[in-house]
Amino acid sequence: MKEKKFDWGYFLRHIAIIAVPVALQNLLTTTGSMVDTIMLAKLGEKAVGAVGLCAQFSSLMFAGYWGFVGGGMLFFSQYWGAKDDDGITRSYGLTLLFMLSVGLLFACLALFAPEFVMRVYTDKPEIQKIGVSYLRIVGLAYPLQVLAMAMSALLRSIEQVRIPLYGGIASVIANCFFNYLFIFGKFGLPCMGAAGAAIGTVMAGIVNLLVLVGFILYKKIPYVLEVSKHFRWSRMAVKKYLEKCFPIICNEVLIGVGNMLINVVLGRQTEQAIAAVAVFRTMEGLIIAFFSGFSNAASVLVGKEVGAGNHEAAFQRAKRLVYLCSGIIGVACLTLILVHDPLLHAMGLSGESYRIGTAMLVTYSVAALIRMGNWVQNDTYRSAGDAAFGSMLEITFMYLMVLPFVYLSNFYFHAPFLLVFAFCYVDEPIRYIIMQRHLYSGKWIRPVSVPGLAALGEFRKAHGI
Repeated sequence: MKEKKFDWGYFLRHIAIIAVPVALQNLLTTTGSMVDTIMLAKLGEKAVGAVGLCAQFSSLMFAGYWGFVGGGMLFFSQYWGAKDDDGITRSYGLTLLFMLSVGLLFACLALFAPEFVMRVYTDKPEIQKIGVSYLRIVGLAYPLQVLAMAMSALLRSIEQVRIPLYGGIASVIANCFFNYLFIFGKFGLPCMGAAGAAIGTVMAGIVNLLVLVGFILYKKIPYVLEVSKHFRWSRMAVKKYLEKCFPIICNEVLIGVGNMLINVVLGRQTEQAIAAVAVFRTMEGLIIAFFSGFSNAASVLVGKEVGAGNHEAAFQRAKRLVYLCSGIIGVACLTLILVHDPLLHAMGLSGESYRIGTAMLVTYSVAALIRMGNWVQNDTYRSAGDAAFGSMLEITFMYLMVLPFVYLSNFYFHAPFLLVFAFCYVDEPIRYIIMQRHLYSGKWIRPVSVPGLAALGEFRKAHGI
């Protein structure tokens, strides 16, 4: 089969259309977290460390519902390519139901059992106390964040990427404003410290949701507004949805639990190391936020073509997306290293905590090149219908390699903290080689739409699958 000349102009233009607004929105959100950290730095390293550990609990919630986001985007993008409006609406209803169930569970834990949550993450009583005051309020934001995330995932999949960006801008402005008011007690309001930052997060969630709903009503986007169709599922439709989502859910939940276990180790270091980890997670968020825009572009550009039955185009796009994204992340990591000094100082690190934070950033910047390559390949496979391969690979290496290395090096061999941290990424090069072999095999193209299924036989025959 003769390969058509690849249209780089169309490819790069559409990556920019999808990726840039998503990357900007995520960068704005991360910038809001940085502002939180900078404001809290004035209260001391313990406040920074406590809120950083609470953020890890929020990340566990994110892992719990992200499986449904990934599964939902698989269906949204493929049905969008196939022009199946009813399929998009039904899939959105299912995605929203499952995501809200996770959000409400974590909200209840934060609101009614914050002491238990903080005891899991650290053994430092003073840090636990600050974290409890934060969780008891921020739990109210969790359902709001889940609703906004479900809407944003749908909007990105149907190439309405600017609406989530507008919501993100409004959210960051609101977060900074209310943080300033309540952390420091301005204009006669009480000085609440870390609890004030939690109020800022709740208010930001409300503003974000209002902006999203406002634009959806203004543009009359049917998939969100046709609420009665959200729950018109056949048994076969639910079965197909859960079959595709199940590997992603297992991946995100088990990886989330694995990361929590790693954070338990990191939360039992010195107070300087805990503060450095909290700041590092914020800085790491800059890279992930920037990268996730391109990962979203990969999902939409590949999933849309698979759904429409243009499998060769999807295959050629996927190969180029992996290397393009890795190159972009290399530039982003280099930039972060060049400007790390003022950022770390602004977020309250000095002396030993600054030294640890700098070393963590350098280690991560090297690992991120491979790590993000694995990430974009996994997202590409998922959007094309192969939700199992990358998920099973990541779970296997997390539990058979990463966790044993981290726990044994810390608790048995008492290795230096930075070596323990480096072991968090020990599996990435091996997984990358395996993922590359799967990428070039083409076996990950597994459509769910009617046009996609009709064209699959010809593609497999052409590639000898």
